[in-house]
Order: sequence, then C-alpha cells, then structure tokens
Amino acid sequence: MAGNTFGKVFTLTTYGESHGPALGGVIDGCPAGVSIDIDQIQEDLNRRRPGQSAIVTQRKEPDTVELYSGIFEGKTTGVPIGFVIHNTNQKSKDYTHIKDSYRPSHADYVYDQKYGFRDYRGGGRSSARETAARVVAGSIAKQLIQPMQIQAFVSAVGNLSMKHPEQVDDFSFIEQNPVRCPDPKMASKMEDYIKQIRKEGDTVGGVVSCIVKNVPVGLGEPVFDKLHATLGQAMLSINAVKGFEYGSGFAGAALQGSAHNDLYNQDGTTKTNNSGGVQGGISNGMDIYFNVAFKPVATIMQSQETIDKKGETVTMEGKGRHDPCVVPRAVPIVEAMTALVLADFSLRTKNSKI
Repeated sequence: MAGNTFGKVFTLTTYGESHGPALGGVIDGCPAGVSIDIDQIQEDLNRRRPGQSAIVTQRKEPDTVELYSGIFEGKTTGVPIGFVIHNTNQKSKDYTHIKDSYRPSHADYVYDQKYGFRDYRGGGRSSARETAARVVAGSIAKQLIQPMQIQAFVSAVGNLSMKHPEQVDDFSFIEQNPVRCPDPKMASKMEDYIKQIRKEGDTVGGVVSCIVKNVPVGLGEPVFDKLHATLGQAMLSINAVKGFEYGSGFAGAALQGSAHNDLYNQDGTTKTNNSGGVQGGISNGMDIYFNVAFKPVATIMQSQETIDKKGETVTMEGKGRHDPCVVPRAVPIVEAMTALVLADFSLRTKNSKI
C-alpha cells in the first residue's frame, strides 16, 4: 500500500490500523534545536480523542503518545522523530457482521477490489483513527512554525451555519463547548441538533473553517506546488472530507473582477482578503482562510440495503461506537494538516533565494 507519507522536506509517514495493537508515525526533516512542549502535543491529542463529550463516539481511548526518538532535553535533535499511540479499547466483535458485507459509502468495497483483502475491524487503515498520528506530527509542526498561529473551528453543522466565519477574531469560546464553535448561541443550537440526530440513529455533516495568522510572505511554490493546492490536498486527505475552498471560494465565482480584486495598501497588505492569504500560489502576508466540508458519517444506526462479497443484496444495520457528527473532533486534525503544510513550505522557502 503506497501513499503513507506526506510532505517533501518536513515529512510524516504514518502506520497502524484502527483495531491493531497501535498506530504511530515517523517525522523526518525536522531541524535540530526546535523547542518542543510535549504537554502541548498531548493536549492536541486530547482534543481529537474519542469519548470526550456526549456528542462524539464513546470509544474510550486515552491516546497517550510515546515519543521514541528525535527529542532530547526538550529540543529536537535532527534525528527522525518516532512515536506510537497504543490502542487500548478495541471492540472488534462490533464489526463481525460486516466481515463479508460492504457498508454503504465506506471504503470496504474498494479495498476488497483493490487489494483482494481487507481488515474489516473498524475499517483498518481506512479508519479515521489514523488521524491521531497526524495530530501528533501537526502539534510538533505548530511549534516549529511559530509565530504563525493556526485556529480551526466548526462554522456549520447541517443547515446551521455561522455568518461570516472569516471575520471571527475571538477564539476564546471554541474550547469551552463540545461542538468547538466560536459563537455561543450557534454552538448551543448545533449541540442540540447533533443530539437529536444521534437519537434518530442518523448522522450529519458540517464545515470546519480555519484561519492562520502571522503568515509571512513567500510560502508556496508556483505551478504544481501552489500553497492553496497543497492545503487542498492535505484537507482532502482527511477522512470524510468532501470539499475545500479558500478565500472567497465558490461565492467568488458570482462576483465581477472590480468587486473581487484585493486592492493594496501602501505597506503591501490588502484592503480585502478575497484571496484568502494566497496569490499566485504564494502566501501574501494576509491571514490564510479556508473552509473544509465534511460529509455525514457513513455508519448510521438504521437498516440499509447493501451487497455482500457474492454480490447478493443483504440488509445491514450499523453497530458499535460512532460519531453522529465528525466535525467537532476534526478541528484539531484540520489544524494539524495545516501545520504540516506550512512547516514543509517554511523549510522549502529557505532555499528559494541566496
């Protein structure tokens, strides 16, 4: 299986399955001498871990990271950073009913067709549990790219949507509510809606927005490695992501150039930020802003028709512990993948001119 490594200079390779003994990763290309707060790494993992509130999966995993190499006396050594997160609360029996059947909108069928074999326990490698390793690496990347600051948050759940999330400048409430929405009134509505959806045995999608502040000019490589293109690749690699837009996004397609152009101030900043902090594939020093759309979780607690390995129609009902809405736990994952992109481009930019 290829495609387990992300990045070109600052790279992450992940390994492990949802119901295996452990999962983890190896970070390569991290310079020596970077001060690392290990407690911060664990805090980011805690924000992603299951069982943290009543509106997420109730799988109980401590998700404690063990760092095996590359960090000594609080600083990186330049050696590849190896780490592991042990799985401690697998309930593989919850998945025996899908051993020979394919869950709708899951990777089951395509894995079987491509590899001729699949780990049906929680989806194996296709499980979103793999993203725990990304959060560890992303937390280290965040500390490398300071003073850049990355803040993601939930801006929509189903049809409940914040107005002008790109204008949010107070992030203090995000971690004070289980939905991770910065608007208290909207957060309460979203939480009630997710609870209602869960009672119905159904799921709902949503949108995670992300704002990056203190971005220097010059991150990104023209042509095939544009900054926004790589951010899009990073976001679309996250489980359940169905869409990515930056700056004005699709709404910008309805505007005329006279309304959409970002006019310059004398200091090089722009009066508006329809570009989302990226022009010509390169960061322009303004805040980077983008949205990530997540589909409803595919496993629902309702009966659905599907097919088995023989191609026969069977009835399936979801079992086990699943998120009714993935976006609250996706917030730290979006931040992590953003940090990996920015760390990689930050190191690549150092070689752009003498």
